[in-house]
Amino acid sequence: MKKLLIPVMTIALLATVGCKDNKKGEKMDLQQKVDEYAEFTLTTDLSVLSEKEKQLLPLFVQIADIMDDLYWDQYFGNANRASLDTLSDPAMKEFALIQYGAWDRLGEEKPFIPGYGERPAGANFYPTDMTAEEFEALADPEKKSQYTVIRRDETGALKVIPYHVAYAEQLAKVDSLMGLAIELAEDPGMKNYLTERRKALMTDDYYASDLAWMDMKESKIDFVVGPIENYDDALYGCKTSYESFILVKDQKWSNDLAKFVAMLPRLQQELPCDPKYKPEMAGAASDLNVYDVIYYAGDCNAGSKTIAINLPNDERIHKEKGARRLQLKNAMQAKFETILQPIANLLICEDQLDNVNFNAFFSNVCFHEVAHGLGIKETVTDGKNLREALGNQYSAWEEAKADICGLFLTVKLIEMGEITNCTAEDAYVTFIAGILRSVRFGATEAHGIANMMCFNYLQDNGAFTRNADGKYVVDVQKAEAAMKSWAALILRVEGEGDIAYAKKYSSENGKIRPDLQKDLNLISTNNIPRDIRYNQGLKALGLE
Repeated sequence: MKKLLIPVMTIALLATVGCKDNKKGEKMDLQQKVDEYAEFTLTTDLSVLSEKEKQLLPLFVQIADIMDDLYWDQYFGNANRASLDTLSDPAMKEFALIQYGAWDRLGEEKPFIPGYGERPAGANFYPTDMTAEEFEALADPEKKSQYTVIRRDETGALKVIPYHVAYAEQLAKVDSLMGLAIELAEDPGMKNYLTERRKALMTDDYYASDLAWMDMKESKIDFVVGPIENYDDALYGCKTSYESFILVKDQKWSNDLAKFVAMLPRLQQELPCDPKYKPEMAGAASDLNVYDVIYYAGDCNAGSKTIAINLPNDERIHKEKGARRLQLKNAMQAKFETILQPIANLLICEDQLDNVNFNAFFSNVCFHEVAHGLGIKETVTDGKNLREALGNQYSAWEEAKADICGLFLTVKLIEMGEITNCTAEDAYVTFIAGILRSVRFGATEAHGIANMMCFNYLQDNGAFTRNADGKYVVDVQKAEAAMKSWAALILRVEGEGDIAYAKKYSSENGKIRPDLQKDLNLISTNNIPRDIRYNQGLKALGLE
């Protein structure tokens, strides 16, 4: 692999000169890209918190900001980040801050700062000049660990460095702040979780802290922190990125969802696939809860924003205790009102426009996260875990599974009379409108490829057509059949660990086709935002 980044000094010079020489139209294009991220203030009712819980929030924000700094280094490199200060074009600089680097995450990761080539597939987890042969020859068994970076030693040879060593200086500050937070924590579950997470951040062993997080049932605040998702490692799909969320529970909405946890074993058995691809029982300790999110940092704040959380990712914990699915209601509502509803008004046929509603959107997103925990965790062929069996295909296929199986679960619960605030037709039409929203994120990373595979499969199987006005008309019966057959196909690919088929199918069907591109162009010309960006922090919360 050739080196993809040029020296920082050269980048800075090119960026500065390039900005001065930009044509007005090019500058406007970047400002338009910035404006595609609608601003939204993250806040909530803090009166539900005790005084000590309120005192925890500034500590959590400080820790989250360190996670943010670590993520910049992992994705873009601190030296490259420093070069952004030389940019003379304010729109370019602001867009770089939204993207956490020089590549447009919703624009096929194309570079928008002069001097940068294509994004390194391995981000800054690996040397950009590392070859596949070098990596394969590296004998260290930890080279594919989620919690190591690959660097060169003084001789130029590859070496493996654990995260807690590579980022020791920053993590030492986190350790001190975590100690203060532990002293303040009143809820026993939160205190235990923070204690175990503190150890994990300094050792890269997250198992005990993930178990403690699963047991944290009563806390009114939540704090997700650490290296979690592996989406940025498009080279080997191994390395995880630092991030953090700070959350405040919506008790009423959480209570309304609680009944579904006991139904997970039955929902697992209802999945429309061969029984051998759904052998495990869903974890009885799984959670479904609703929160207002008040702070994003690191990976989750880069580009498009997460509106639900499904963790831990550790399959051992899924088997033992299930997972926690946290719905971020205020962020979800912002995306629905600002983006999805305007798209529906533009592209969904008039007769089905009323079928697009927030309750259906909420349920589809909620059960997308539930669906991540269902299905199979190890292949039926050789017992490999799915991440290992599907390699860099795993993330896209797992997201596709969650998309379509989440819709299946929503419809099934409507049919069972357990969801009563929306109809099956609402679920289908809102789902299609939701894809029109999310495919605008592009088709270069896992979620985007999953969106496109799903959209194209549904279209090819008649789930929707376009009328004479070019608006979408959903055929409920065909949508149901396509939903079930697509779910069955995905569960088979995962269950068999069929990486060859996964690669071929995603390469052929994980792309935006010309007719959809026309629809996306129409959405853009109507100035509908693509995503949101946050005004957040202690000031937004009224705490300073």
